[in-house]
Amino acid sequence: MKSRAGRVLAVVVAIVALVLLLALRPLSTSRALAIWTLLLAALALLEVAHAARTETKPGRFETALRRKPARPQEPVLLKRARRQLELGIGSAEYAHRRLLPVLRAAAAAKLASRHGVELVRQPERARELLGDETWSLLRPDRPAPADRHARGIPRASVATAIERVEAL
Repeated sequence: MKSRAGRVLAVVVAIVALVLLLALRPLSTSRALAIWTLLLAALALLEVAHAARTETKPGRFETALRRKPARPQEPVLLKRARRQLELGIGSAEYAHRRLLPVLRAAAAAKLASRHGVELVRQPERARELLGDETWSLLRPDRPAPADRHARGIPRASVATAIERVEAL
């Protein structure tokens, strides 16, 4: 049923069919009413099916049921590394106790795997490969900061050290 006129026509046909069934009496009144009710139910179902097919905009209920796409989660290790980096830049104590040991371990692993150099046992060769600025940050005997509440390591120095370690 595409238009309102088509729907009205279908209902009129159903009423005419009921009148004919009751006037001619080929069936009992209860059976004629049952057939008429069934015909109206079929028309109603056709209308519902048509409405479901032609509905393009979802209703409020469907919209509420749809979940918003989840934002991709940042890996936990990446979050932790970023947090350590930021805290190490902000606090001398954190840089000494947390950030530099991580960078030192990365440097020791790269030195050992790529050059066969142990950071602790061969400090001269490690200093040669790392460069003076990076060595001063990552050397194993680096003293604790005098003022543990002071600013941490400058971002540029950390970036240089990371680049140097990656380049090994």
